[in-house]
Amino acid sequence: MNRETRFERDETIVVVDDSRRRRNLILAAVVGILVLGLAYFFFSRGSDQSTPAAGSGTAAAGQGKRGGQVPTVSVIVPGRSQVASIITASGALAARRDQPVGAAGQGGRVTAVLVDAGTWVRAGQVLATVDRSVQAQTSAQLSAAVESARASAALAQNEYDRSAALVGRGFVSKADLDRKRAARDQAQAQVRVAQAQLGATRAGIGLLDITAPSAGLVLQRNLEVGQVIGPGSQGLFRLARGGEMEMRAQLSQQDIAKVRVGMPASVTPIGSSGSVSGSIWQVAPVIDPNSRQGEVRIAIPYGPGIRPGGFAEARISAGATTAPLLPQSAVLADDEGNYVFIINDCNEAERRNVKIGAVDDSGVSILGGLNGQEVVVVSAGPFLNPGQKVNPRRQAAAN
Repeated sequence: MNRETRFERDETIVVVDDSRRRRNLILAAVVGILVLGLAYFFFSRGSDQSTPAAGSGTAAAGQGKRGGQVPTVSVIVPGRSQVASIITASGALAARRDQPVGAAGQGGRVTAVLVDAGTWVRAGQVLATVDRSVQAQTSAQLSAAVESARASAALAQNEYDRSAALVGRGFVSKADLDRKRAARDQAQAQVRVAQAQLGATRAGIGLLDITAPSAGLVLQRNLEVGQVIGPGSQGLFRLARGGEMEMRAQLSQQDIAKVRVGMPASVTPIGSSGSVSGSIWQVAPVIDPNSRQGEVRIAIPYGPGIRPGGFAEARISAGATTAPLLPQSAVLADDEGNYVFIINDCNEAERRNVKIGAVDDSGVSILGGLNGQEVVVVSAGPFLNPGQKVNPRRQAAAN
């Protein structure tokens, strides 16, 4: 028994679990199925991508064939037409004569302000009054001084007359008569001094009233009742003389050489649907060295939409010129400037740089680059390339 027991202990016993074996087989089968599925997926995707590629190649080929076709474009021969020369400009609105109104007198406390911004006033109309109680007392004092001087002068005159009557009888010497004459003259001079002082005081009282220097429109009021102003205070009111307005248009050096005093202009304030007619009344004699622009002042009448300080656009009629006139669709632009496409004798598109003038509903006037006899592409210009063959179809030019 002991030997048999040792034998069993020395042997290695291997136990095989059937359930574990089945689980391993199932996992292997699942992994195999996944591998096959992934292989089929990638294979199918590659086939799908290859098919559109082939289709796109066919489409590209078709497009290449279509690109080989000669496109048909509309063209015109513009000739030359009478075109109004219109210069456009922008600038600020302002009063033609902007008058600041201040205090001409000694100043003081404001007792009344009689007008407001937007009020029309006449020349000499009182705009505001200043307290004059102190000046009134001074005036009364000087008036009394004038009366006193007159009384003294009358007494001196009577004494002189009596002495002059007695000097012939020997009761008064000539020396005494001379003294009486000097006293009379001095008294009369004192009257004139007192009168001058009274007149100056009364004039100063009159200057306490702030008045309009001319008839016009009050643009701004910077004064309130109770405010204390000093002698010569400025900017209490702003007045547009006669209500006259203007636009100060900024023009380039090239355009300013074309305008003259008296040329008509149309001014449209920003935000307004209507325009007002005016005319140039002043052209700047100098050019700003920084901006290379000059100022042209256009006189316009006052209207509800004309507000000094606002912005406006102007169209100045600078006569007429003869130039080719093209539809707006024919003129293109890029970083190099404005250009058109013309068709040469070989029916090829050529780029031609141009200088444009006035642009309006009738078209675009060409000031340089064309003589009017070229065949110009009306539309489809953005889709053309220089040297491209085209089939031109001519249409009537604009009159």
